[in-house]
Amino acid sequence: MSNVELRAKLSKRINERIKNTPRIHRAVNWNEQIDSFTLVFWERNLKQMWVDTEFIPSKDRNVWERLDPAIQEAYKKVLGGLTLLDTKQGNLGMPAIAEHVNVLTRKAVLSFMGMMENIHAKSYSTIFSTLLTEVEIDEVFQWVEENQYLQYKAEHVSYYYENIVEGDYKSLYLAMVASVFLESFLFYSGFFLPLWLAGQGKMVASGEIINKIIQDESIHGVYVGLLAQEIYNNFLTDQEREEVDYETNALMDELMENEFKYTEEIYATIGLDHEVKNFLYYNANKALMNLNKEARYEEKKINPIVLNGLSTESGTHDFFSTKGKSYQKAKHRSLTSADFIFPRLQEELF
Repeated sequence: MSNVELRAKLSKRINERIKNTPRIHRAVNWNEQIDSFTLVFWERNLKQMWVDTEFIPSKDRNVWERLDPAIQEAYKKVLGGLTLLDTKQGNLGMPAIAEHVNVLTRKAVLSFMGMMENIHAKSYSTIFSTLLTEVEIDEVFQWVEENQYLQYKAEHVSYYYENIVEGDYKSLYLAMVASVFLESFLFYSGFFLPLWLAGQGKMVASGEIINKIIQDESIHGVYVGLLAQEIYNNFLTDQEREEVDYETNALMDELMENEFKYTEEIYATIGLDHEVKNFLYYNANKALMNLNKEARYEEKKINPIVLNGLSTESGTHDFFSTKGKSYQKAKHRSLTSADFIFPRLQEELF
């Protein structure tokens, strides 16, 4: 088929579609105020934006070599688990929710958050590459695929993301619930150890990356929680509210039971499992609060080192926080024509 014939065929196909299913394609209008918070979260995301290459985790290499092997093993596993959850959220969760949210400005915010989830996932690999051999890295990712508790929570949140029905607010609401539980609760069993070490002056450079991730996850959970509240209050029937309330509580209980088992497997060998469990209750209640639900778990004393790690000058659990004094964004000079000359690429092409 010639190019002329191909173009004619394509043009005919598109014209037939326009004729049979006419629709209006809309551009996002940031001057139209849909709510009082979406623009705030857009700006907050921009202010917090970062990339992993702006940090130097290699500063931790000497400390890493002196850590107890059991702590090293736990550290590798929690970062591997966090990588899986961020991968799931960046490639499935945020895109799925964004696809079914109608307001274009909200889609933009959710898409930005999805991008940051992928930056989080990459940042763990940046830490791995500075501390581990290739064989050790492969072993971590093999463990991720084989760990039943990690796969369990990934599968549970995936179920809700993959079962959003177009035009069905109930399924969208439950997907948002799963997203909030992931962002505000499930990540934190993994965050505990890096915060605990950094608070003692160990693995501080890697801890700075974790701190940036926590800041992001905090605003992600709050924003999706606000969208979920709007659906719950305005678009669900009384019967549907009763149904989603039951499923929300059931899902949290299932995830909590699984998190206990996951925590015991990783943290019992270093004697921190009970403290991590207390931390789980604390963050589960935070997740429920993001959905405007009552706290369901009795909170116990949180390790002060870890709690302080959530609210230091360099990072905070509060989504209105600044980027942090210890964060040093890379400085860039003005670009010139020479910056766009790539000798190696030219050699490959010519």
